[in-house]
Amino acid sequence: MSLMRAAFTTHDYAPHTHDAFVIAVTDDGGAEVSNARVVERVGPSTLFVSNPEEPQSARMGESRWWSYRSIYLTLPAAERLARDLGLARVPFFARNMLHDADLIRAFGLLHRALETADDGLRADALLLEAFGALFSRHGDGHIQFERAPRDKMMTGRVIALMRERLTERIELQELADEVGLTCFQLIRLFRRTVGLTPHTYLIHLRLNAACLCLRRGDSLVASAAGRGVLRSERADKASPALVWYHAVAIRQGGSARPVTARGC
Repeated sequence: MSLMRAAFTTHDYAPHTHDAFVIAVTDDGGAEVSNARVVERVGPSTLFVSNPEEPQSARMGESRWWSYRSIYLTLPAAERLARDLGLARVPFFARNMLHDADLIRAFGLLHRALETADDGLRADALLLEAFGALFSRHGDGHIQFERAPRDKMMTGRVIALMRERLTERIELQELADEVGLTCFQLIRLFRRTVGLTPHTYLIHLRLNAACLCLRRGDSLVASAAGRGVLRSERADKASPALVWYHAVAIRQGGSARPVTARGC
């Protein structure tokens, strides 16, 4: 589990994914968040929740300020938490914007407790209370529309190849050849199953791997280069900036607060 705290006056998040559940509380201002082709407004009266690998993007819209704090809970950590809560499995979420004042308050308290790390016992209690309420009130794991089995199988094979060659140069044609598709067919497959192009998905696999290296204490340059992030710079200039941004959050114990972020 990791934390982030940020404040923006101008910033857009391009379409991306996280390898974790994302729970975000807006302290002040707001933004427009796009998820599953739906654009919704996030503000102090909404709790934003997204599932792992769920494509999302955000922009300031008409807002001049957006201050928020977020919690990232990886799937293995969520599975352990679900067991602690007595649940048979981790629930997923059919809705991203939750209007639940009690939960907003609970996750705000949890984030502050984890950020200060003053009282581990209190933080553990707040963790179980907040996620227990979130899972029981809003978890809708049964409302999941399964992709066609063949589509899911082919996407899984391509993603496995991406992970296997994460630090290497890999061409779109090689990925397409893995499942016997043309490049165009592969792009359509990924848009249909994960909501991103293969290229964008690979960049975020590399970003997630680089951030994991940062958490283990590797340097910023070694983490980015070692996971192929710098190799993506020609096609996506935001990649090194995103690794730097996560590096700030990780190095400061999970807290980053850029006031103005341009060019990201």
